Amino acid sequence: MRFALNHITTPKLPLPEFFALARGLGITEVEIRNDLPDVLGAWKAGDVKAEAAKAGVTIISINALYPFNDWTGDLPERAVAMADYAKAAGAKALVMCPRNDGTKIGHDRLVEALTAMKPILDERGLTGLVEPLGFPVSSMRTKAEAVTAIREAGGEGTYKLVHDTFHHHLAGETEFFPEMTGLVHISGVTNPAVAVADMLDAHRVLVDGADRLGNLPQVRELLALGYEGPFSFEPFATEVHELADPEAAVRASMDHVGASLTAAA
Repeated sequence: MRFALNHITTPKLPLPEFFALARGLGITEVEIRNDLPDVLGAWKAGDVKAEAAKAGVTIISINALYPFNDWTGDLPERAVAMADYAKAAGAKALVMCPRNDGTKIGHDRLVEALTAMKPILDERGLTGLVEPLGFPVSSMRTKAEAVTAIREAGGEGTYKLVHDTFHHHLAGETEFFPEMTGLVHISGVTNPAVAVADMLDAHRVLVDGADRLGNLPQVRELLALGYEGPFSFEPFATEVHELADPEAAVRASMDHVGASLTAAA
């Protein structure tokens, strides 16, 4: 399996140090973000591209265009600006997340947004990585819903899914779409006291033996079904962000996942 690294794993590290951390782990695929830290607001796209080339890493995505399924207000302009930045930075894709505040966004509007976004991505040679969010307040919780909308928008050649192990578990989804999946986000929840319905990004840590999300069965299933893309670490918990030695912690998680897969083979 191929591991990748999302900058949210070490958000306090400047971009060059984050790239160097990834390479130190033997990881050559990374995700940069427009929230923590706000790369789009702090870095020129050409400089990001140069730093990635210097470090020998590929930027597989910028995370994330939000809320992509509410195609109103300034979203179309932000989408164009983000796509332009992604192309200039050498990124391969944009992660696209749905509105996640309890607002209902109907299926027709989801299809409308995917239809509108398609030429923006196509003209720049980018993939749209559609990521359902499994939270109860999310306006698009399942991959099945996303796949239906992608097909209705004629977007099979433009869009892929993000299979996030955390959101897959929260949504109670059992179906996998390996042929439609372009990226997998992996993170664990180990807190035994929090109910599934109450799990938040703040609970997401690196995957270890105490994981409650079934990361390893999900990874095994995706690989068995033919998924060949990257598995990107995406832990949001403060305790991960404040680790004194994040490289050692990520390596331990990589070793745990790898050993578990080998044992099950």
